[in-house]
Amino acid sequence: MSPQTIFYSIIGILVISFLIDKLLDFLNAKHYNDPIPEALKDVFNKEEYTKSQQYKKENYRFTFFTSTISLVATLAFFFLDGFAFVDTLARSFSENSIVVALLFFGIIMLASDILSTPFSFYHTFVIEEKYGFNKTSKKTFIIDKLKGWLMLIVIGGLLLSVIVWFYETAGTNFWLYAWGLVTVFTLFMNLFYARLLVPLFNKQSPLEEGALRSKIETYASKVGFTLDKIFVIDGSKRSTKANAYFSGFGSEKRVTLYDTLINDLEEDEIVAVLAHEVGHYKKNHILINLAASIVTTGFTFWILSQFVGNSALSEALNVSQPSFHIGLIAFGVLFSPISEITSLIMNYLSRKFEYQADNYAKTTFSGAPLVSALKKLSKNSLSNLTPHPAYVFAHYSHPTLLQRFQNLERNTVK
Repeated sequence: MSPQTIFYSIIGILVISFLIDKLLDFLNAKHYNDPIPEALKDVFNKEEYTKSQQYKKENYRFTFFTSTISLVATLAFFFLDGFAFVDTLARSFSENSIVVALLFFGIIMLASDILSTPFSFYHTFVIEEKYGFNKTSKKTFIIDKLKGWLMLIVIGGLLLSVIVWFYETAGTNFWLYAWGLVTVFTLFMNLFYARLLVPLFNKQSPLEEGALRSKIETYASKVGFTLDKIFVIDGSKRSTKANAYFSGFGSEKRVTLYDTLINDLEEDEIVAVLAHEVGHYKKNHILINLAASIVTTGFTFWILSQFVGNSALSEALNVSQPSFHIGLIAFGVLFSPISEITSLIMNYLSRKFEYQADNYAKTTFSGAPLVSALKKLSKNSLSNLTPHPAYVFAHYSHPTLLQRFQNLERNTVK
């Protein structure tokens, strides 16, 4: 393909992706005023449902505005040769390819963050505040931003540096080394995420001895699931929304409960939520997702290796000197349709896994407290109870609340 064809292919992909995304958002928004399904009548009363509808509509308008601004800024950057300008700027500081790549992506990410931060601030301190979700102080918001940048510079910079070095020294087989590096990093993060990164942002403390811990340990023992690391995280420091998650495996396996979850749910409901998470482990969903992620990453690196050295990619962005970082930018957009297909497949698989985990919780503990827990969590987060099927297909990694309720109410197990 000629550089001009590549350029307009990139523009076409960006615009078409935006239009499809906005169409799905529009279809979903058309369902905001649908009546609550009969099976979920007890989730919201009339006043709460009105509040939920207002929250969804406000987020819809906000997302439409911010994504439009993002598209316009991105297109302007492409048409005004922004990448060529940043490449020239980076090369004015160094001739080393690794340093140039670090400066190139650093400048672009800094500019992107400057553009997006006001919108993020507005969403947190206006929209989320208005509906009673925000607990983040402005100080915490700023500190989180600085910590995020520090992590990106240290971890992201190190990974990028090594990958560029592989590209410069390993020739056509660089993708194998890059794949190996990212695989090792992914496994490491899966093991030690809660131990190393979470403490940078939140305080974790062991769940105190008492009725809840006893019930969790009793259930874990019943299903033969070794669990001696149960932690509570101060999620209320930032939001009223609740969550719980498992992380790590082997000796690093642990469960983390948000303090908001403990406040919102009854003890049996919390155990039911954890039984669902145990189901993911027992059904090997964690390993399947990890393996799928590793295989997908390898495929992506292999495809990248076939195209990144093509000078037409750099010329398409009006950059005269071919380089890994310029090729990566062009490739990233051109590859995005394949990424979208992969994402659809993974979301479909994830929804199937959620049904299986729900069924595991139902058969090893009880379905009723899981249903009531899901309803409470949906109520407290003002969730959408009537999403459009196309939006669910494209974006949901979990079935809808109604679908999960119907599945748990059935006598047969999928």
